[in-house]
Amino acid sequence: MADWATISALATAGGTLVLAAATFSSVRSANRAARVAERALDLGLRPLLMPSRLEDTMQKIRWVDDHMAHVEGGRGSVEVVDDNIYLAMSVRNAGTGVAVLEAWHVDPEFQHAARPMTDPESFRALTRDLYIPSGDVGFWQGAIRDANDEQYAPLRDAIEQRHPFTVDVLYGDHESGQRAVSRFTLNPSQQGSQWLCSVVRHWSLGRAT
Repeated sequence: MADWATISALATAGGTLVLAAATFSSVRSANRAARVAERALDLGLRPLLMPSRLEDTMQKIRWVDDHMAHVEGGRGSVEVVDDNIYLAMSVRNAGTGVAVLEAWHVDPEFQHAARPMTDPESFRALTRDLYIPSGDVGFWQGAIRDANDEQYAPLRDAIEQRHPFTVDVLYGDHESGQRAVSRFTLNPSQQGSQWLCSVVRHWSLGRAT
């Protein structure tokens, strides 16, 4: 004679196991979908700085001490005026989110992509955040006014000798996330005092690159 109590218990246990498996699969699927959605949101906010095109609109740039410069597309402004070093670049945001420029580091020598990124804690903060909309053109600017600054003398020498040098720019999205560093080089052109911009490396902070 069949033990109906045992059969009933086994059937209940089997149903519970099937329900648990279905729940586990559903949770995994939901987590996967959430990760995909989060990744899509991140990509939708991510900025990416590149040199602007040569035909892009000229940028009019002003420093806090009222120094002015005009920078054409794809180019940089490199000046020593009254013993102050003024640097600027015309850049384009090729990413999908607003780029908020925060800080920078200059190396008086040309650095290849293989050279490790400088610790962002040692970067120089901009006196104001610079905003560049997605797909649009803007600028980066910096200045060194202290002749005792350790980078002043070698950078001034590179400028006067017209040697290429490197600028690392730290930026993020409008929510202070997606922080990244792009390494630019400024190369003297053979046309007067112009300097041309190029980018050699991007780092995304907080994740492997």
